Amino acid sequence: MKVGIGYDNCQDAHSAGCNIARVALEKGQIGDPGVVLAFCHGTMDHVEFFDGLRSVVGVDVPIIGGSAVGIITNDLLCYEGCPAGAAILSSPTISSHWAYAGGLDRDEKTVGEALGRKIPTHPDDLLFLLLYDSIKSPPSESLPPVMNASPLLIKGVERTLHTTAPIIGAGVVGHVDFRPTQQFCGNHVGTQEAVGVMLCGDYSVYHCVMHGCTLLDGIYHTITRMEGAKIYELNGQCIVSIIDEIYGNQEWQKQMPLKRLAIGINQGNLFEDFKEENYVNRLITGVLPDKDGIMIFEPDLEVGSRIQFMLRDSQEMILSARNNTEKLMSQIQADQKRPVFALYIDCAGRTAALSDTMTEEASAVVDMLNQYHTPLLGFYSGVEVAPMFGRSTGLDWTGILTVIAR
Repeated sequence: MKVGIGYDNCQDAHSAGCNIARVALEKGQIGDPGVVLAFCHGTMDHVEFFDGLRSVVGVDVPIIGGSAVGIITNDLLCYEGCPAGAAILSSPTISSHWAYAGGLDRDEKTVGEALGRKIPTHPDDLLFLLLYDSIKSPPSESLPPVMNASPLLIKGVERTLHTTAPIIGAGVVGHVDFRPTQQFCGNHVGTQEAVGVMLCGDYSVYHCVMHGCTLLDGIYHTITRMEGAKIYELNGQCIVSIIDEIYGNQEWQKQMPLKRLAIGINQGNLFEDFKEENYVNRLITGVLPDKDGIMIFEPDLEVGSRIQFMLRDSQEMILSARNNTEKLMSQIQADQKRPVFALYIDCAGRTAALSDTMTEEASAVVDMLNQYHTPLLGFYSGVEVAPMFGRSTGLDWTGILTVIAR
């Protein structure tokens, strides 16, 4: 497999697209591009950027991707200005099949079913990359943002896409304030769409999840009233009052989303010692206008669910990134395989600017991949999708590293 990575940061979106494509083709020594994975900041003109890429790679090459808060490569990471980047893949032994489906904000499950139905499957399926619009509706002065539900989308895809390949991907965002996003859907730029590409071939896929939350106090709470992604009561008490007590004031109510406090769901044994790999965490996007409840990223909880309050721990986040990347790359080496491409999907909340750290968490991933001379494209997302406990799951506050090796 040949892989070329390109990056640019300028306001002229068409020129950025052209330059990125040319650089990627040159770096990868690619004459016949197979598929392009491309992302650009939400402030950039997506159509112009897309057209710039197409003018170089050709109109028949699918371009998959969309909005991103920032870009990560082997040489840099950036979420200021208008960062944009792309990976161009080319291989005579890897094929790709792509499709898209619209109407995500109306019915996520139906979109997932339609998308999965359009993708042919084969015994050598390698990886299904799923990208979709995270934002159902942006925030207003009084309302937190409403997110498209990854559990429903993934459930729909799994219902019609009959494959053993892992489903990995992201809900894309282009701004930290949750403004609307756009997707690159193979042959056009769309909104409220889900797009997927299946890679097939004689390669191996490795992946791992980077965490970064610790328990606030370890106490389990039971949800006693909720609706969709809105939680009103825990243990029969208003959840807003409970969080007021945790903070010791009401200043947290001004945050959208909350910077440190999150909700954790233990997928393992409830009576074992804390293991970060057992937890799916949910960001709190904000308090409801009447101060009677909160909104979380995903509507995947229900009355009776047992949750714990989590703290987003910056030092644990960096340690997890370093240790998990090292473990994954060591496994590839132990299997006597050679890494040829890495994709890193990183929650935008893990940037140093939003997690109040002096060190960028993604730098630990970059440093390790550079030691193994592995081409890298990464982007900052809203939701991360990866297999956990036997099935793909929408995650918050995580990093997902996927490596293709041979």
